[in-house]
Amino acid sequence: MPGRSAARPAEGDDCFGAFDARLATVIAGARRRAQRDGDRQIDTAHLLHSLLEWDPEARAALGGERQIARVLGYLVQRSIGYGLRWQGSVEDSGALPVVNAAADGRGCPGWSPAATAAMRAAGERARLRKAGYADGVDLLVGLAADPECRAVEVLGRAGVDAAQLT
Repeated sequence: MPGRSAARPAEGDDCFGAFDARLATVIAGARRRAQRDGDRQIDTAHLLHSLLEWDPEARAALGGERQIARVLGYLVQRSIGYGLRWQGSVEDSGALPVVNAAADGRGCPGWSPAATAAMRAAGERARLRKAGYADGVDLLVGLAADPECRAVEVLGRAGVDAAQLT
C-alpha cells in the first residue's frame, strides 16, 4: 500500500517477519491489554480488540459500525464477565502444540499458540500477495482462519461469520 512502511519488530515479535507500522501499534496495544488483564500471553482476543481499535482497514473489512460495536462490546466485557473463564489459561486452539511450541522454535515467547499461528498466517498472506509486510487485514484474515480461537468465538457471538472473512 502506498505511503506505508514496514516496522521494526519489538523484542520477542521478531519470529513473525515484517509487518507495517500500524500493525506494530496493534501488537503493542495487544501486549498492553494482556499485561493489564494479568494474562500470561497475548491471545487472539487481545489481537482482535487492538486491531479494531487501531486499524480502520480491518474495521472496514469486518463490516459496518453496528457490527464493530457489537464485537467491541463482547471484547470489553472480557474483563468484567464474558471471557473470565479464559483468565489464567493458555489459548490452545490446536494451532500449535502448547507444550513444545516455544521449545521447538515454532512458538513465540509471550504469545499463545493460536495468536502465534494468526501472526504467521498474516505474514504468509502478505507473502502471497507479494507485499513486503503484513498489515491489519492480513491479521484479521489470519485470526478468522482458526475456527477454535478466542477471536473467532467473540466474532461468532457478535454475529460475524468468520469464514466469510477468510
